[in-house]
Amino acid sequence: MDNKLIQKYAQAIVKIGINIQKDQILVISAPIEGAEFVRLVTKYAYKAGAREVVIKWNDELSTKLRFLHANDEIFDEYPSYLKEFYLSYSRKGAAFLTIYASDPDLMKDINPSRMIRQQKVSSAAIKEFYDRQMANINSWCIVSIPTVSWAKKVFPKNNDNEAIELLWEAILKAARIYNEDPIQAWENHKDNLKKSMDFLNSHNFKKLKFKNQLGTNLEIDLPENHVWLGGSEYTPEKIEFIANMPTEEVFTAPHKLGVNGTVYSSKPLSYNGKLIVEFSITFEKGKIVDFTAQKGFETLKDLINTDEGSHYLGEVALVPHNSPISQSNILFYNTLFDENASCHLAIGRGYPTCVKNSEKMSPEEIEKAGINYSIVHEDFMFGTADLKITGITHDEKEIIIFNEGNFSY
Repeated sequence: MDNKLIQKYAQAIVKIGINIQKDQILVISAPIEGAEFVRLVTKYAYKAGAREVVIKWNDELSTKLRFLHANDEIFDEYPSYLKEFYLSYSRKGAAFLTIYASDPDLMKDINPSRMIRQQKVSSAAIKEFYDRQMANINSWCIVSIPTVSWAKKVFPKNNDNEAIELLWEAILKAARIYNEDPIQAWENHKDNLKKSMDFLNSHNFKKLKFKNQLGTNLEIDLPENHVWLGGSEYTPEKIEFIANMPTEEVFTAPHKLGVNGTVYSSKPLSYNGKLIVEFSITFEKGKIVDFTAQKGFETLKDLINTDEGSHYLGEVALVPHNSPISQSNILFYNTLFDENASCHLAIGRGYPTCVKNSEKMSPEEIEKAGINYSIVHEDFMFGTADLKITGITHDEKEIIIFNEGNFSY
């Protein structure tokens, strides 16, 4: 891959993704396979004025060995040094960059109960850290780079080097790095997403209806003071950042108790290293009451049964079928990319920022407004080329939002 393009990618992540500020700390979580790229990001972060760049390396193969062989009791423990790591840096106002590049099949033979227990104990131990991210108190950004295992899953007919090159190309195209000026391309993209947000926010819809030929027939009530977001986010200090690179979505929170009907998946979901394929979920008064899966039924069951909040939805996101990632016809087996090729819903926690004036609200007030709480937030894709979305206003007027998979305005 052209090194100049990779340098542009690193610069865009620092300048417009995480938008590092002078004397701000940057915390990077990354796979050890990405060391060369992390060093590049580190260099540009220091050039942009970062006070310090702190790197937390991850090795998913070692993580797998831990899940396979470690003493059982450790999955109910969370190291105090890790708790201090996340809480201390978040309280110092650090920005957090995550490089997400997992092998979609790696954990398929792991006992899921160990992973779920570990997830629960970590979520409880660093709840403050997750709360701050969900409320955008700290700026944060998720990006991806190729690893051999992931690239071979996406391009199984190619050898290792070819697969890496093809995945680099797909990532950089999705992140608008092939443009002569990627930063300006992102500014233009944010403006386009704002048009969709303005359209949705101006109508203040009471309810959305979704239908397609896969069988999706779903109604979602929206909180009274909901807000559609997309493109970029802002910290309380009005520092702008892009949480996901790439991003093609505009999103809000459904009312926790206002989801009814059935939705069918349009893409596989990779969860905890296992694939859930061709699944459906049925809701009554917001709660999941039934589900099916052609493959990965037990994994889907484990996800839904994580806690009480994982029986409800936390996000509804609209992505037109003609988005660049969708048109690439690449199945990435990576939610960061696949969710930006398709309308999607999230099982679990909702973003408080999807309600007006949430920064002034207590957790109890946010819950009362209809925003779901859970230790998980897991997106799954249901958008199709024939998806129709109808918005119902508070005076019962019907407005077509999507027709044949794309915005109708």
